[in-house]
Amino acid sequence: MTTFLPAVWASLPAGTWLLLGVCALLVGFSKTALGGLALIAVVLAAQVLPTKDSTGVVLVMLLVGDLVATWTYRRDVDWRLIVRLIPPVVVGIVAGAVFLNAVDGLLLKRTMGVILLVLLVIGLWPDRLAAHRPWVGMAYGGLAGFTTMVANGGGPPMSLYLLARKYDKLRFLGTTAWFFFAVNLIKVPFSIANGIVRPDTAAVSLSLAPLVLVGTAIGRLTIRHLDQALFDRLVTILVGVAAVYLLLG
Repeated sequence: MTTFLPAVWASLPAGTWLLLGVCALLVGFSKTALGGLALIAVVLAAQVLPTKDSTGVVLVMLLVGDLVATWTYRRDVDWRLIVRLIPPVVVGIVAGAVFLNAVDGLLLKRTMGVILLVLLVIGLWPDRLAAHRPWVGMAYGGLAGFTTMVANGGGPPMSLYLLARKYDKLRFLGTTAWFFFAVNLIKVPFSIANGIVRPDTAAVSLSLAPLVLVGTAIGRLTIRHLDQALFDRLVTILVGVAAVYLLLG
């Protein structure tokens, strides 16, 4: 162990560490302020690391941010919704794990982009997707599980669902924090089995954990100054950006 960490640190050039540091800040900020920014961290990490390695590094960062977010918003959680969504999420995660090894990555990304764009358009409908109907929640839960497994991209579907239910920003953040903490924990054994999370990728993530914590602190300060209407608009814009990226990726 005494030689393992220095070997991991020395294996990456300074420029890679710098970009991964930005990713860590974005992950932390996304957990306590604007969740859509996490996808930007996923994209940046994939530019400097192999796909599987970047997914594993970001997953452990997300878990670090989850710990802060769940404590910060522990009083603003819709537990009944989370309990209802966990079963379809598990189904989505299993399906995502299977598709990771069976489907072309580019086709999968573009399919996800189309799905998100369709959901954005449908979300403009007056009844807001009939969001309070149980089958709608199950569909969104399954989609969130699937997309988070294949690309750490479960945030956009969940964001659209909670916006459709018209959650205020703190209830939105509290529910997503606990929801994705549970989801990310469920993903860990699948990620280990697929070679996504390994001792070396975990070591990189934990080395950057202090920056994740700095990001969460900045997010907590920022969210106080965002009114509800601006928060909703920013979430919608970030989902749209994520959809376009996946579609063109």
